[in-house]
Amino acid sequence: MTDRLPQSILFCCDHNAVRSPMAEGIMKKFYGTGTYVQSVGVKNDMEIDGFSIAVCQELDVELSRHRSRSFDEMEEWGDDLSSFDLVVALSPASQRRALELTRYYHLEVEYWPILDPTGLGETREAKLESYRAARDQIIARLVERWGPAREGT
Repeated sequence: MTDRLPQSILFCCDHNAVRSPMAEGIMKKFYGTGTYVQSVGVKNDMEIDGFSIAVCQELDVELSRHRSRSFDEMEEWGDDLSSFDLVVALSPASQRRALELTRYYHLEVEYWPILDPTGLGETREAKLESYRAARDQIIARLVERWGPAREGT
């Protein structure tokens, strides 16, 4: 059962460096520009992860220009959290932060438990496999929720 796409969606994870930027980029690639898509982290203390860039590049999803940001920075920069139709938390910490925000805003929050691939794997290839697993979990959840990628996107 696939739902209609929301008008706006916010993906969040711990650092906005791995899972949420992948989800943002893949969502845009799969479903086009009809939905406003952003991503954010509980903290912004890391740049976009090189392995995330690499495994998304395999799908023609460009992440190298992504700039990490936190919930607090997002509010400081004038992005109104209350304007998002859906917040998808990809980590327990980001789910807690998103649920805190629902005390102030009426937000629909979903939790998708996505593997954190950082620190997994000894070799470059093993690390890439971990990141591909996280990427593929995100894709599976997107397709389950909103159906296959749209033609021409």
